[in-house]
Amino acid sequence: MEVELKTPISEDEVRKLKVGDTLYITGTVVTARDQAHRRALEYVREGRKLPIDFNGLAVYHCGPIVRKVGEEWEVVSAGPTTSKRMEMFEYDFIEKLKARVVIGKGGMGDKTAEACKRFGAVYAAFTGGAGVLAAKAIKRVVGVYWDDLGMPEALWVFEVERFGPLTVAIDSSGRNMFKEAQERSAGMRESALRELGVM
Repeated sequence: MEVELKTPISEDEVRKLKVGDTLYITGTVVTARDQAHRRALEYVREGRKLPIDFNGLAVYHCGPIVRKVGEEWEVVSAGPTTSKRMEMFEYDFIEKLKARVVIGKGGMGDKTAEACKRFGAVYAAFTGGAGVLAAKAIKRVVGVYWDDLGMPEALWVFEVERFGPLTVAIDSSGRNMFKEAQERSAGMRESALRELGVM
């Protein structure tokens, strides 16, 4: 099913999404890689105010390529980063910051799936190598924070229109499309090896 959501996204809206759904997002998407995840959670632990409220927003595992044109930022490319790098942070990020959609590539693990189930979120996969397509959906850069981490690691706040297509890969029931695919392929490999008499 194809679904269009506008931020802020409610828990009820997220709970209706299922693995395999195609998703487009309009509104606010914030980039955050591992260093930004680490710092955001440090801020939460220390009771410090974050530069942006993630509640109801989409967080994107991305280190965009940007350039300054006059006084404005232009996004040249915004392809996804491998999401496994953020696995150690994502449970707490979803729980504490209430992000509703996590976007990246390559899938995430059991802890993230558990967070999606418990707190009402989804993980959505964006096709790797499609950074220019992603950039076309970004209408403007609203702001950039924590640029001391380096431009790819900073928090970039994007205003987007129909950002996608995204594929829901972990839904709020805890189903994990990537894990299911790995289990199926492992089973097929085992069957093939048995037929060949290797096992």
